[in-house]
Amino acid sequence: MEPNTNFEGRIVAFIDIGTNSIRLLLVRINPNGSYQSLNKQKEAVRLGDKEFIDKILQPKAMERSVIVCKKLMELARAYRTEEVIAVATSATRDASNKVQFLEMLKKEANLEVCTISGTEEARLIYLGVSSGLRLGYSKALFIDIGGGSTEVSVGDQRQYYFLDSLNLGAVRLTNMFIPDEIGPISEDQYEQIKLYVRSQVVNVIKELSKYRVCCAVGSSGTIENLARIAFVYLHKTAYESYEKLEYEDLKKIVKDMCSLPLEERRNFPGINSQRADIIISGAAIIETLMSELGLSKIRVSKLGLREGLLVDYISKSEFSYMITQLSVRKRSVMQLGLACNFDEEHAHIVTNLALELYDSIHTLGIYEFRDGERELLEYGSTLHDIGTFISYDTHQAHAYHLIRESNLLGFQPEEIEIIANLAYFHRKNIPKKKHSNLNGLNKNTIKSIRILSALLRIAESLDRSHTGIISTVRFYIASTDSLVLEIHAKRECQLEIWEVEKHKKYFKKIFGYSIQSKVIIEQYP
Repeated sequence: MEPNTNFEGRIVAFIDIGTNSIRLLLVRINPNGSYQSLNKQKEAVRLGDKEFIDKILQPKAMERSVIVCKKLMELARAYRTEEVIAVATSATRDASNKVQFLEMLKKEANLEVCTISGTEEARLIYLGVSSGLRLGYSKALFIDIGGGSTEVSVGDQRQYYFLDSLNLGAVRLTNMFIPDEIGPISEDQYEQIKLYVRSQVVNVIKELSKYRVCCAVGSSGTIENLARIAFVYLHKTAYESYEKLEYEDLKKIVKDMCSLPLEERRNFPGINSQRADIIISGAAIIETLMSELGLSKIRVSKLGLREGLLVDYISKSEFSYMITQLSVRKRSVMQLGLACNFDEEHAHIVTNLALELYDSIHTLGIYEFRDGERELLEYGSTLHDIGTFISYDTHQAHAYHLIRESNLLGFQPEEIEIIANLAYFHRKNIPKKKHSNLNGLNKNTIKSIRILSALLRIAESLDRSHTGIISTVRFYIASTDSLVLEIHAKRECQLEIWEVEKHKKYFKKIFGYSIQSKVIIEQYP
């Protein structure tokens, strides 16, 4: 099917039919290669309920799944979706009656579904989770605990090195060991589950020992919910940004959850009540893996298979460079800029000028920048004008909110604050100490905003006419308290010079040097 070339882009739906849940991701892929998430849905259906003993999908479970898929397809049609990519995982691939189930989906939900292997599932999960991480050439261990299987992989930013799928899942092990248990889970019962898991992971543990990894990352509902439980129960807060699961915390919460009957467990702090019956088995899997691998903690990712389907789709399109040639951070910045239909040429010019100013000051040694500030200046410069598609007059404020609310992948919260505030303070207001944008930010973050915004304001002024008239700039020392700003221009640039004048006072306040502008008109044959 040929891609849509209209301005609004092409809408694609990605559906993951899992053992416990069915997930949907609706995305608009724009003609310029950017994409926007339009809708995400997740419904617990328990497709694998009571399946794993005799490998037969139960009629009621299939019926529940078909109903949910029909609703998701209705939603996709409401968005005028042009293409649907749907995959089924463990419960379906293990079932002897999977053909019947796939035919039901095709007939009743008008949905063509591809059943993928465990190894392909592991690959797609790796693609999805790694797309949100900043790994570079460092290898990470990825663990995804699903309802029917657990996928394990090792990879860096560019490629995977190991993929495996284990027949261990929260629903599968619950069916096997505690199928109808409504009372507390005894210590012996829990140890039996862990013993079984240990017997199943011997070979994969041996293989994983060959790789040196910088961190372990866990994904899917089981690990997400365990991390939230640990945070809410042990730290006594409902704060949502739980980023890790610690081994010692895991053991504490499991012990306390096991002591409760099912109905009381449903009300355990932080728990998703729909997972109360399977959370113990899921915990046994991750606890055993962490123990055998010597992991004291595991990072938590909200990305997974459906995001992997999106990454895989884009990597096979003409926009594959967005995946293969850009870092996670640069890709997420470019995605946001393109989604806002920004002036890419102007952004590129201002970014280059800002970085030249930064490098010049760094070379002169008149200020000691912190690690990472150059990169944040680059991204703040790239996105400084993205608010213009909403309103030019207040575009700096719109850019600030867009950046803060766009979930830029690969960045820490304080880094996003710096980028957003660089966009906000690139014109008009300067970052005074009592400005509301800076409330709650630490001293180093505020200092970065003030220092870098002083450079961005000058860089933006040097392309005030949006014509790329300034080719290069640099500072050099004129005296103990003054610098010369040497500007190489392709022709007369009076507008740019006037604009720079507006920011000299703020620059002196920040760096302690006054500026004298010197323009060199380049001669072209």
